Amino acid sequence: MIVREEFLSRLRKIFDLNLYEVKVWTALLSRGTSTAGELSNISDVPRSRTYDILESLEKKGFIIMRLGKPIKFVALKPEEVVERVKKNLMKYAQEKSKRLETLKGDDVLSELNTLFTQGIKFVEPTDMSGSLRGRQNLYNHLDMMIGDAEKSITIVTTKEGLSRKFEAIMPTLEKVKKRGVKIRIAAPITKDNVKIAKDFSKVADVRNMENMKARFIIIDGNQLMFMLLDDDKFHPNYDIGVWINTEFFAGALEQLFDLAWRDMKAVRRDY
Repeated sequence: MIVREEFLSRLRKIFDLNLYEVKVWTALLSRGTSTAGELSNISDVPRSRTYDILESLEKKGFIIMRLGKPIKFVALKPEEVVERVKKNLMKYAQEKSKRLETLKGDDVLSELNTLFTQGIKFVEPTDMSGSLRGRQNLYNHLDMMIGDAEKSITIVTTKEGLSRKFEAIMPTLEKVKKRGVKIRIAAPITKDNVKIAKDFSKVADVRNMENMKARFIIIDGNQLMFMLLDDDKFHPNYDIGVWINTEFFAGALEQLFDLAWRDMKAVRRDY
């Protein structure tokens, strides 16, 4: 079975699967019903991994197992898979949300805050740096940085990144805007994301960045987070970012960006 790499990559992003999972799933879809051995041969996934992959796909709601000798696996209609995955995600999110909500009045949170406030005294500003893996982790940290901003926020992103960030950070941007924080956003503006750009322009100065592709954010001229990978070429789970608390480097980068900012076309609500 030959399935285009581009198609497999899209499936990985949409359904949050790894490469072996999409290979085995598409192989089973092409057969309807099959054994683990047959799927291993069709998908080019090592036989030693196939059973684990099939078990994972079953738990996630992509396939069902038919008992017998030999054990066979049955593909579900893609429409049914979409509904199952949605329900599982909603259930998982609700369970996690309830679990975290119970921490608000718990001693665990008080102890964690004590550890943090005591430990932060011994941290040098130059030591406050780290790397983050996975786009959701990046957005969570990005949202925290924005929420702590006191004076200015500079965001540079890709055309796809602009659309993704709207849901992730717009509520926090609205809050800091009310506190008087100056917000600037630069990204390539196309017909696909111009509506998002207009929405962002309600809280920020948004400009069309045509000749540069980059992903970074500067907070108050002293904190910087930049992404290392091209978001067009890598799965969200493998996205990597680096966060640095460095007034020297962040300030220098912001000064360089100021030069490019002047030449960018502003995006207005009536753009």
